[in-house]
Amino acid sequence: MNLTTLEISDLIRIVDLAGVLANAILGGIVARAAKTDLVGFVILAILSGLGGGMIRDVLLQQGPPVALTDPYYLVVAIVGAAIAFFIPFKSQRSRVPLLLLDSLAIGCWAAVGAQKGLIAGLGWLPAILLGIVTAIGGGMVRDVLVMRVPAVFGGSVLYATSAFLASVEMVVLSSIGYPEIGTLVAILTAASVVLISRRLGLVLPTGLEIKRPKFPASWRRRWWSGKSSASRPTGSGDVHKDTM
Repeated sequence: MNLTTLEISDLIRIVDLAGVLANAILGGIVARAAKTDLVGFVILAILSGLGGGMIRDVLLQQGPPVALTDPYYLVVAIVGAAIAFFIPFKSQRSRVPLLLLDSLAIGCWAAVGAQKGLIAGLGWLPAILLGIVTAIGGGMVRDVLVMRVPAVFGGSVLYATSAFLASVEMVVLSSIGYPEIGTLVAILTAASVVLISRRLGLVLPTGLEIKRPKFPASWRRRWWSGKSSASRPTGSGDVHKDTM
């Protein structure tokens, strides 16, 4: 392992912990909006910052979740809860740094989740799924706890889409022997997609509606009864004509 690899690993570690802090604070903001007490702040902050990684590690069944074995993760998440508890973050401008760190964390977490899936011997598709779960799982659990539809289910920033793209890039580049480059590309791609979608208001369609053809009510009644214009009895004028 050369110096460049160590520097990239350190950078990924910094982005990872910064993302945990930012998402923990965002979880605390949700807790404030839901008017929870300090316990609610801590729980929502931990789930928002660490929930996706914990779900991933439980699915992999390869020992305790990293968030429980590495003391930095829980400490950073609790610090984020404390920050959100004492600072209201009412203005949109005060949340800009958090959203920037959040956009960087999406790609980082997706890349880490996808790579762990590959290391565990899973195929490309399960690895991509683990990357997506790692990136957005915590936010989904947080939203469910406060009884609201998860933001990633529609009408919001393209978090799930960016996590999917980042996971695909990580799987491809890691499979050909460039995991560090894959992580950097995933981080940049996901951050770009999130920021552009937030700036332009891009969202995925909520559903495809196919309009059924409309037929006259009289036609539908004849079709249901088995009668058509061809089977109608001849009129009285035709009968007179044939018998003349």
